[in-house]
Amino acid sequence: MGKATGFLDYSRVTPSEDGALERIEHWNEFAEKMDGEHLRQQAARCMDCGTPYCHAGRILSGMAAGCPLNNLIPEWNDLVFRGDWRNALDRLHKRNNFPEFTGRVCPAPCEGSCTGGLIGSPVTIKSLEKSIVDRGFEEGWIVPEPPLRRTGRKVAVIGSGPAGLACAAQLNKAGHTVTVYERADRIGGLLTYGIPNMKLEKKTVQRRVDLLEAEGIVFVTNTEVGRDIPVWQVRAHHDAIVLAGGATAARELTIEGRGLDGIHQAMDYLTASTKKMLSDSGSYADSGEKRTNDDGPAKQATRRTLDLNNGATNRERYSAFTAKKELSAAGRDVVVIGGGDTGTDCVATALRQGCRSVVQLEIMPEPPSARPADNPWPEYPRVKKTDYGQREAEAVQGQDPRRYMTSAKRFLSETGESVCGVQTVRIEWRSGPDGRPMPYEVPGSEEVFPAQLVLLALGFTGPEQLLLQQLELESDARSNVHTGGHGREWASRGEAAAWRARGATSFGASSAEAGGAGRGVTRLPFGASSSPAGLGGPGSSDPVAFLYATSAEGIFAAGDMRRGQSLVAWAIREGREAAREVDRYLTGGTGLH
Repeated sequence: MGKATGFLDYSRVTPSEDGALERIEHWNEFAEKMDGEHLRQQAARCMDCGTPYCHAGRILSGMAAGCPLNNLIPEWNDLVFRGDWRNALDRLHKRNNFPEFTGRVCPAPCEGSCTGGLIGSPVTIKSLEKSIVDRGFEEGWIVPEPPLRRTGRKVAVIGSGPAGLACAAQLNKAGHTVTVYERADRIGGLLTYGIPNMKLEKKTVQRRVDLLEAEGIVFVTNTEVGRDIPVWQVRAHHDAIVLAGGATAARELTIEGRGLDGIHQAMDYLTASTKKMLSDSGSYADSGEKRTNDDGPAKQATRRTLDLNNGATNRERYSAFTAKKELSAAGRDVVVIGGGDTGTDCVATALRQGCRSVVQLEIMPEPPSARPADNPWPEYPRVKKTDYGQREAEAVQGQDPRRYMTSAKRFLSETGESVCGVQTVRIEWRSGPDGRPMPYEVPGSEEVFPAQLVLLALGFTGPEQLLLQQLELESDARSNVHTGGHGREWASRGEAAAWRARGATSFGASSAEAGGAGRGVTRLPFGASSSPAGLGGPGSSDPVAFLYATSAEGIFAAGDMRRGQSLVAWAIREGREAAREVDRYLTGGTGLH
């Protein structure tokens, strides 16, 4: 490293933020930019630790330890210290397609595994990552890089969240023609509608989408595959399909009064808030038109919509809903049930909308202020963190909005129609009959919190099942798409041999349909000896090593749809890895990393 004693010479300093009372008056990001010399000092704190854990990307005790993307963190920290920002950007992009996203929204498991944090404070890896990529855009270093040639192969990516975008970017880099289908009116998935603007500005998402489009990726919005366009039609026009629709089936809370008005899933609330914010600001692409320049089924989707919801598009359905009653916290008492990032985002959004009060219920105990004995480094630290939403609520209300070990027991109503309060009960965790901790109610601890708006931030149970059922895909015990091991099954059915015999380049399509670049090129079977690295590591030729292959031939899955609810960094990693497998499936080898 450039400065071996940097971790001793400089203290950890994170970017300053606008004051809590100031920033709740707007929807913009509020972290201030650090100057170059201070960033250089922070990068100098990256020590020559020999075996860094910051980029390990492993699961320890059920949580990510180190960067899931295996970012080359010590390398680009050293380059920043030396003032070589251009090469730092190249090293950052080596493993991460979208550092401007992870540098803003990732909980930074890399910092939890930083060797410097073992006895002191970890390096400010997250803010350095953001600074590198932001400078890259400012300097004009990040420009469209379309592939030099096209393979003639076509891939459909269903879902435009971080996994779908990363997969599309990598496949496009390999020269394949990629179409991304998104059911919402804007590209980005949870990046656009699941994360509020003050945490990730939507112009930042759109900037990257514009780059990907300039590189040749086709985006189709307002089109839900399986509803607005038949899945068989998408399958017939593409050589492979990647499912990246996320884990969007929200977990329910089935207690008395759940059917009352004013009780909503957190993601519905955050989506409605962002839609209104973008509409009020007259932001980009604010139209109901489907976004596409494809000549296949995507273009046909622009000319017709299936007779669902009276033929209304997503935008029209949302407009009809808000015309009846706007989903807003303005002037209301708000109760958020559930913690995590989504719960925090709900608290911060409610404050910006002008709520009267906000309370956040968490069933788990309050975390300790320091690592407990059973949570050693380099595991992700299970310690109490007061995030931006809680800090803002404390500034407005004078206290932290969180109520730990508190469970909602029933929803109350004065009219029988709309919610007016939440009856809660304190709980304590004790060992149950099977020895595992279970919540038990504390007698006499009932309390009522006024609420005209209740938001359920309880996580997700898995992907929505419609598309999986239409494709007859196998699911795992958690309802996620089951992948892995299916390469051998496909080959055993004789499909690989049949593809070689007919030189097919798509599901039922001839090679001529793929364009001139694809003529005369046949798809190799799984585990083909010509694959330079094999499928399960160096030299492997076992088709079972296709970890992202589903039970249906030519269909892959990545991201939360496959692994369950997780981090943006994991989604990007999965999209990249799935792209490598698709590339090998289509060509017999891959140069993707």
